Amino acid sequence: MFQRRSELMAAAASAAPGGGGGGGGKMTAAQLNAYARAAIKARAIKMTQQIFGATYGSAANTTDVSATQPVVNVIPRNVGLIKGFYVKLVATVNNQASETANLTDLGPSNLLTQIQFNDLNNNTRIQTTGWHIAFLNAIKARRPYGTSLIRGGTGSTTGGFDSPINYGSIFTAADISAPATIASTHSGTVTMWWWVPLAYSDDDLRGAVYANVVNATMQLNLTLNTRICVNSGADSTLAVYQLSAANSSTPSTDASSCVVSQLAVTVYQVYMDQLPVGQGGVLLPVLDLATLYEMKNTVFTAITANQDFPVQYSNFRDFLSTCLIYVNTGSTGARVGGTDVNYLALQSANFTNIWKKEPGLISLETRNHLQTDMPPGCYYFGSREKPISTVQYGNMELILNASTANAGAYALFGYEDFAIVQTLSMAGSLAAS
Repeated sequence: MFQRRSELMAAAASAAPGGGGGGGGKMTAAQLNAYARAAIKARAIKMTQQIFGATYGSAANTTDVSATQPVVNVIPRNVGLIKGFYVKLVATVNNQASETANLTDLGPSNLLTQIQFNDLNNNTRIQTTGWHIAFLNAIKARRPYGTSLIRGGTGSTTGGFDSPINYGSIFTAADISAPATIASTHSGTVTMWWWVPLAYSDDDLRGAVYANVVNATMQLNLTLNTRICVNSGADSTLAVYQLSAANSSTPSTDASSCVVSQLAVTVYQVYMDQLPVGQGGVLLPVLDLATLYEMKNTVFTAITANQDFPVQYSNFRDFLSTCLIYVNTGSTGARVGGTDVNYLALQSANFTNIWKKEPGLISLETRNHLQTDMPPGCYYFGSREKPISTVQYGNMELILNASTANAGAYALFGYEDFAIVQTLSMAGSLAAS
């Protein structure tokens, strides 16, 4: 009554174009895609291999690495079905100012100002910030990414566990970590891990890249932050550290107060090898390979208090999530826990609100998903169960209505979406103010 999986795979291969199947037994593209996914999961081997490792500068150096190596270019291996990359940065931050440097809200996620991936067809699938990828890692993990529950101390049963076995934060090499403060003329080590996905998940291969080619190359570009540290009173949203008092330099030149004197970059490639082979060749999920899993970001300005500020979703895409950072005062970078926002809403072209929520409700939903709050001024809007599907530019908008919007107020947006390769040539770019 029930066929074995191998027999189903053979049937799928036989029914595929060129597979030798009869005309009446051909499967739909979706069925073939599902069978190929199942075959890959059952037979292929998941490989994780280091493809890049380099150290720039030296710990005792006073020159910022970003001045000599602003972009780290990584060429992925042309092998297998690529799911994504682990990127690890270990930075020595040298505080040359006469003040203490304090860790900012977004901390080590701001070591990279841009993560970009260009595929074999030169499609830019990923072009977004370090903080956005860090948020997505946490959201998909349903907890702060890479964190470990900790015990109250040696022999203690307080904290996250009541077990007498010493579980906890033991393997510090896996830490996403940074010292809370770096004293004047001292240095500290900042470690950050990102998972940069090409495929949506282990089970959902939409976005994966089949790399068994010899006539094209991919690129993973990592852009280093040139402004690791900012002055007291300056906008710290995109910095790793902020000085405790005004430095002698102006905010436009305060990058010189803290430098990354040494940076170690390690990249691992995760891919499926030894893919199953049918009568027509390698079994590949064609629909998955024709789908781009995109992560992009943009910034909006000219926000006015107590007025709807619409942000348009670009066309020909299915949006899975939106991340927002609202900074209500550009000069000092004021970010608070929702008291500067009246509401946010998702609105269709006919001005119908799909949803309209106050910040407290958004926070409640985020807590139930992440088990914690986002950093001040940061919001997450998930639409995975029912993606925001756009068929023409501007038919869906995210509405921000701020209660406070001082001079220089701005909003940072990060988008996560699916797009079909063939339709992107007709699609508009992401909106920008």
